[in-house]
Amino acid sequence: MSVTSIARTARVPSLIPSYTPTGDEVAVFELAYRNRLPVLIKGPTGCGKTRFIEHMAARLGLPLYTVSCHDDLSASDLVGRHLIDASGTYWTDGPLTQAVRHGGICYLDEVVEARKDTTVVLHALSDDRRILPIDRTGEILEAPPEFMLVVSYNPGYQHLLKGLKPSTRQRFVSLSFDFPEAALEAEIVATETGVDPAVAKRLVTLAHALRSTADHDLEEAPGTRLIVDAAKLIADGCDPQVACRAAIVECLSDEPEITRALMVVVLAIFGD
Repeated sequence: MSVTSIARTARVPSLIPSYTPTGDEVAVFELAYRNRLPVLIKGPTGCGKTRFIEHMAARLGLPLYTVSCHDDLSASDLVGRHLIDASGTYWTDGPLTQAVRHGGICYLDEVVEARKDTTVVLHALSDDRRILPIDRTGEILEAPPEFMLVVSYNPGYQHLLKGLKPSTRQRFVSLSFDFPEAALEAEIVATETGVDPAVAKRLVTLAHALRSTADHDLEEAPGTRLIVDAAKLIADGCDPQVACRAAIVECLSDEPEITRALMVVVLAIFGD
């Protein structure tokens, strides 16, 4: 796997992505950055964790290196590796090393999905040392003040064997995210998509109804991201029932019985 396949191009956006705070998360994040502390963000899928990081990176004027963690993610994918071309062997930095070397936020999304030996490389960066040893080149990089390590995970959707170890979790300043309250979520949906506020309110009502059944019938509750996707389709002329099926219901389950049950809820809210 190439390093570039797991990291977005690091850049500082010219515009700050919109984000509506639900508490003191912006202030705490800025304080953590100024004090060179790593941050752990916990919350369900689709509640705005990634948007928040994109917002804060732009707000602080920092490049953002995003890595989507998975079972096959190795330490080399983060740190770097030697490659071979026609001229011989050369070293290429991984996204973590790039962020340490040049400054910026390295964001590891769903960090508990990575292999345990991979997260070990984070330990020296997440304590007072703030260093990254690169065994294969013999370098020991000291993180500049502009470097920040941020990781996230969904504590409600992890196998017992994939929980974050206390020894790792206690290295971070932690922020807990959840879905916004109904009125704020409807405002976010309307602002993001331009959909009629009354439709946004109905979509949020649908989301809350489906979230109340998530523990029993669904692996995950519908996040604000799905609601925004449905609102975009509706704002562009799609029938609300069709939009809700395509952007919400079919994304939540492949089981015909469950999708039919979810569509009953959709029809109850958008049946007129």
